[in-house]
Amino acid sequence: MLGPPIVYDRRVALRRAVIIGAGPAGLTAAYELLKRTDIKPVVLEKSDVMGGIARTVNYKGYRMDIGGHRFFSKSDRVMQWWLEILPLQALSPGTHTITYRRRQRTVEGSAAGPDPEREDRVMLVRRRRSRIYFLRRFFEYPIRLTPDTLSKLGLVRSLRIGASYLRSVLFPIRNPRTLEEFFINRFGRELYLTFFKSYTEKVWGVPCRMISAEWGEQRIKGLSIRKTIVHFMKQALRKRSDLAQKDLETSLIEQFLYPKFGPGQMWEEVARRVVEMGGEILTGHEAVRLHTNGERVVAVEAANSDGTIVIPGDYFFSTMPIRDLMRALQAPHPPEIVELSEGLVYRDFIAVGLLVKDLKVKEETPDGVRRLRDNWIYIQEPDVFVGRLQIFNNWSPYLVPDPSKVWLGLEYFCNQGDKLWSMSDEELLQLGAQELSKIGLIEAGDVLDGTVVRMEKTYPAYFGTYSRFEELRRYLDRFENLFLIGRNGMHRYNNQDHSMLAAMVAVDNIAAGVRSKDNIWAVNTEQEYIEEK
Repeated sequence: MLGPPIVYDRRVALRRAVIIGAGPAGLTAAYELLKRTDIKPVVLEKSDVMGGIARTVNYKGYRMDIGGHRFFSKSDRVMQWWLEILPLQALSPGTHTITYRRRQRTVEGSAAGPDPEREDRVMLVRRRRSRIYFLRRFFEYPIRLTPDTLSKLGLVRSLRIGASYLRSVLFPIRNPRTLEEFFINRFGRELYLTFFKSYTEKVWGVPCRMISAEWGEQRIKGLSIRKTIVHFMKQALRKRSDLAQKDLETSLIEQFLYPKFGPGQMWEEVARRVVEMGGEILTGHEAVRLHTNGERVVAVEAANSDGTIVIPGDYFFSTMPIRDLMRALQAPHPPEIVELSEGLVYRDFIAVGLLVKDLKVKEETPDGVRRLRDNWIYIQEPDVFVGRLQIFNNWSPYLVPDPSKVWLGLEYFCNQGDKLWSMSDEELLQLGAQELSKIGLIEAGDVLDGTVVRMEKTYPAYFGTYSRFEELRRYLDRFENLFLIGRNGMHRYNNQDHSMLAAMVAVDNIAAGVRSKDNIWAVNTEQEYIEEK
């Protein structure tokens, strides 16, 4: 039985912000507050690691990126922010152009940045390669209408795809409301059934017809068959390197930035700076209650191994799942708002790390036969549960201490309490080895070691009561000093740059005395992200 809560009474300058969660959004908010205001942040993190789902897991020196994090943004502000924290590596030979929203700067040779062989605080430039594994064959991702793709699909299927796409162009579904309708309008029914339906339903665990079209608008809003053809032609003519690649849709990026030791390195460095600048980060502290006075939050009560502690503040940032926030928010909620929050759905995630001697599948290159160069592979095969496969060697060679081995990450999408989630670590390791062997990617006997990581509420779902989410948003926005940021904090499938931008805009509002939160919610709703000029 916990005793009475301890009231946090440590002195701070003028004002305090309490930030729930030390992921990209929470740590960005803390850093921005320290850089731009006199408000001192106190960050509450229930785990003992930084970065949320953008953490790096270190298993015996082998590092895992949970979910895969490309460091790319169309926002100048985010790109500059990242490179302030982790400088860009030395690039040679010649001049590399980084294009920022019609502005350019160049990095000249090896004098421009740190050498990753000698320094750890460095951002690498990495090539992107993702493919689809289907029919025990590899297809380019995004799908490209090349002779290779058509030959692998076969003449009959290719003709059906072409006819189906033409039908969707001529007779589109008006006002698509479901993800299935969105996919059919964008790609045609046949291509949707071939390449999108199975994988998407693995991710969400429900039929595409039950998911809002908004998910497609958020995640693949700019991708289409027409744009893949245009992109293919542009790439044939492209001669210079453009790291920001502002004219490309996110799904078509050809190279990206990546921290030497994975995404967690970024957030560990930001956390170090937050503490160095006078902020506080309390790990092992879970927010369990938010105390209110009218339409203002006045304190957060956090549980730790010793009991509970009450931390009063002037501003409050929440990245915790909205369903949990509503349960913790000590206020008389209308019954319909409680019903809405309780109806929000989340999808959970398991990462299985497997260290193997080698991959069974190789690829032909101009330099001879070599290992696969993919960052990740989408597993469309319906006879296995695994949804995506990462090859960590290709994200950064510094994630893998022994380059003669291959370090893999198998991604499983599940719900807490279901069959996958309830498996033991040993059962999951066996399942991963069996499934990769079954589809011909490894020999089961080549597995040397492995580990399992479970992540709760990784994906906020676009079904359940999501269709009425605006009602819940308007209710929570009434608490004038409470700011919802981050993927779960906004119940929006944000990338980390969107989460960071929402935090930045929230701090902008505080600094400028802006009371409306509309610009925070506007982040990641348009093709070009909201950013301060």
